[in-house]
Amino acid sequence: MINDLAPLEKKIKIKFKNKKLLHQALTHRSYLNEHFHEETGHNERLEFLGDAVLELVVTDYLYKEYQETEGILTAWRASLVNTVMLAKIAEELSLDKYLYLSEGERLSSERTKLTILADTLEALIGSIYLDQGLEKTKKFIKEKIIKKLPRVLKLRLYEDPKSKLQEILQANHKMTPSYKVLKEEGPDHAKRFTLGVYLGEKKLATGEGPNKQEASTQAAAEALKGFVKKLKPR
Repeated sequence: MINDLAPLEKKIKIKFKNKKLLHQALTHRSYLNEHFHEETGHNERLEFLGDAVLELVVTDYLYKEYQETEGILTAWRASLVNTVMLAKIAEELSLDKYLYLSEGERLSSERTKLTILADTLEALIGSIYLDQGLEKTKKFIKEKIIKKLPRVLKLRLYEDPKSKLQEILQANHKMTPSYKVLKEEGPDHAKRFTLGVYLGEKKLATGEGPNKQEASTQAAAEALKGFVKKLKPR
């Protein structure tokens, strides 16, 4: 049975023709493990599609609106479509209130919750694309995601956290950070890595991601939030 998703449709300003697509976009794999009788599938395929559509729309916008180099545009795009940004936007849209999730996943770490929210937003984009077409999807992405670009540029959020962290540690501690894999889990098609960033033997923060690169970037971003400034020079 599909729950009433009309309030969400009103919030995102899209009325779905096929309600099952929206329901599927909000269904995490873990939910089906506890509710195997549900007819609607989980959202991983929609997430795959939405990720590609999101990257295309953001890339097209940046290419047409800014005469910057490939490297700069890539950094700007990454700042708009990373896990933290997408999770924040998903929360603004209240997707967490409509998400079909197992009890176990609801009790998972904050980092895992961020990933689930970001994936759900990508799945939503995939469902909008299938139900409404490209133009409506572009409108949604511009209104909800691309509108964050001015803030990203003003606060220089596009700067690479790993480079910034290394610069700070070298300047204040004459040391460079190191990264270690703390956990690797999940099947080959859906791996999750947890990495720690260290200053010498001291762990500054941890990060999670679908690959080591993203996990280490998230770890560096977490360290920059406050761990580094609390350390005393050796």
